[in-house]
Amino acid sequence: MILVIDLCYRNDSLSRAEFVGPVERILREAGAEFAVRHYIAAGAPEIEAADAVILCGTALKDTGFTEHPEMFRWLLAFERPVLGISSGMRALAAAFGGGTEPCYEIGMIDVQVLAPDPLFAGREGFRAYELHESAVRVPEGFIPLAVSDRCVQAIRHPSLPLYGLLFHPEVRNEWAIEQFLRLVETAQ
Repeated sequence: MILVIDLCYRNDSLSRAEFVGPVERILREAGAEFAVRHYIAAGAPEIEAADAVILCGTALKDTGFTEHPEMFRWLLAFERPVLGISSGMRALAAAFGGGTEPCYEIGMIDVQVLAPDPLFAGREGFRAYELHESAVRVPEGFIPLAVSDRCVQAIRHPSLPLYGLLFHPEVRNEWAIEQFLRLVETAQ
């Protein structure tokens, strides 16, 4: 089961339809078993039962999750696949000591892949949808996988299947979530 975590400012917010709904649709179409929980409600039983986790993005000014870093400390011991999307990348990076820096990108941008990784399925570059005011400072030891001309777009933990994507793969790059599902299957 994949645990999809909603990072929006409150459970069942309007933003959920924009940032969590498309991820749910992609998982449903792929036939994946999943459950959705708001980050405040995602407790140890759900996390321990999950085969993988997807941390969804949020609206541009929706950063309330950053006020609760303790809610993401479980990531330090979670050895199964994690995909942090946009705000989810921020939560993942913060759990490992990474910060943020200003980097404003909205709309379609070019992404260049720096290091081969199964998540990118042999791609060297692609266009992706951005919606952020901050970029992640890569946590120590994490590997930058892709960049735009302004900031790091993808990271991976050096030994665990923990990924962060600054771009929104649920918009025009559904293949990235599908590749993540393949990683989940091989990890089981």
